[in-house]
Amino acid sequence: MEGDVEMAAEEEGAALELDDMKKRLKEMEDEAAALREMQAKVEQEMGAVQDPAAAAASQTNREEVDSRSVFVGNVDYSCTPEEVQQHFQSCGTVNRVTIRTNKYGQPKGYAYVEFLEPEAVEQAIHLNESELHGRQLKVSAKRTNVPGMKQFRPRRSNPYMGFRSRTPYMPAPYLYSPYGYGKVPRFRVPMRYSPYF
Repeated sequence: MEGDVEMAAEEEGAALELDDMKKRLKEMEDEAAALREMQAKVEQEMGAVQDPAAAAASQTNREEVDSRSVFVGNVDYSCTPEEVQQHFQSCGTVNRVTIRTNKYGQPKGYAYVEFLEPEAVEQAIHLNESELHGRQLKVSAKRTNVPGMKQFRPRRSNPYMGFRSRTPYMPAPYLYSPYGYGKVPRFRVPMRYSPYF
């Protein structure tokens, strides 16, 4: 009789443990579902999951914004966006001024000015070679970058290095010297100095 009581107690303890494990599993599944929902929401906001129609729409939107913008080169490093905006205020309503900076936060020396009207771009181009902070500005219409259209520039050869071809090295066939082993003629062909050979 006592053995039956102990087995019943063990079975009851195992059942409680099993229920506890099922409860924890359910909580973990709920948490995973919530994480998946949050991930989908973030991806949707960030635009990571884009269909081709949305990508085409964003490309046309970018082209439309670029048609209202100008590139301003040779901008003084101490220039602020407000000063650039005041300089181009006569052309039309300035929507945004972007002065590009490097990874340390220092300006690169050029800026983009976006207008509200596309007609302002023509007037802004007339400000080419005008002065701001004592520097002549280079103003041109902003071009739209097309992804994957980077111009190919072949590698230039270094005149100080020896000629290196892309074909694997093949030794020349051995020719016997007419002067005998180890003997070389007294005349030498003058060649350019190369410290690598």
